[in-house]
Amino acid sequence: MTSDAELMQLALRLAEFGEGGVNPNPLVGAVVAADGEIVGRGYHRRFGGPHAEVIALDEAGPRARGATLAVTLEPCAHHGKTPPCSDRVIESGVARVIVACRDPNPLVNGQGILALRAAGIEVVEGVLGDDARRQNEIFFAFTTRGRPFVLLKLAISLDGRIATRTGDARWITSEAARRESHRLRRKCAAVLVGIGTAIADDPQLTVRHVSGRDPVPIVLDSRGRIPPASRLLDPVRRPIIATASMSASNERALAERGARVWRLPGTSGRVDLPALLDRLAAEAIDSVLVEGGSETAAAFLEENLVDKVQFHIAPLLIGGREAVPAIGGRGADRVADALRLSDVRVEALGDDLIYTAYPPRPLEPGLDGGTSATAR
Repeated sequence: MTSDAELMQLALRLAEFGEGGVNPNPLVGAVVAADGEIVGRGYHRRFGGPHAEVIALDEAGPRARGATLAVTLEPCAHHGKTPPCSDRVIESGVARVIVACRDPNPLVNGQGILALRAAGIEVVEGVLGDDARRQNEIFFAFTTRGRPFVLLKLAISLDGRIATRTGDARWITSEAARRESHRLRRKCAAVLVGIGTAIADDPQLTVRHVSGRDPVPIVLDSRGRIPPASRLLDPVRRPIIATASMSASNERALAERGARVWRLPGTSGRVDLPALLDRLAAEAIDSVLVEGGSETAAAFLEENLVDKVQFHIAPLLIGGREAVPAIGGRGADRVADALRLSDVRVEALGDDLIYTAYPPRPLEPGLDGGTSATAR
């Protein structure tokens, strides 16, 4: 394994092992190659822990001198939770560094690469850069916009329903698809449902089907209807109940169960979703997995707050005019006005289909640099 692309492919695979443990930092993988052999491997394991480059170089030891380092994101050049990785790379004596993409953090953003080149190290940029940016789409969005990345995920029948007319929704998709849903929960810092889903399903919103940390639960509860006995009210996870109007007695009862009540009144008695995302960003929550229900999905889409859509589609026909559609709200008046998604990927998972796509995004302030909310 000697080509630049092969080294970077391995580094990208290593980076995935940090999923769910590094937010709001990026996923980063690194490998050191000498004489056609991999002599060091590393990935960023947890927020505040050693970076991938340092781990790989430590494993390589003296063999790093004159070797090639491949890293999925530009080495940092500033003091954050750890010392600058660029200094460690220079000290190691590597002769060549392959970088997939630059770090958009204004504290880095090319400074690490400049430091390496100033030290006489050959730097090759852009190897599998698109793959690296996609892998870190949460980090890039949060860093450049200062707002959490929003992933809308729904499990739907082939005829576009998320529940029957009685509200039954268990289970539309297969166990394999549910494992994928739990992997998404692990990947995101928070998971959000509407009050209808919270009452009807009494979900735990944990990652029971995969190993890893549980996301912070969030419930949109405009009028304060969540039952005090709800299973997601866990003092360890400190769920967030976003409300527009809630009685003081309900708030006290929820606080006793460990919940945080955020009063964010918007229009028409609903929660102000942009204000919610801003407050989550202030808490360093870099990503939100929106899981339901129908009206919650519509609310995020109507306010143009969704960055990515993933539908898990089952070969199941529910039927009925009163069955719950995937997306509620008013909807488009004409097909020409419907939201058209792009960059579509379809993957089979057993008999289910995983359909992933991206809504169009307007250019927002900060996309040319912005203010970083990370501490890498």
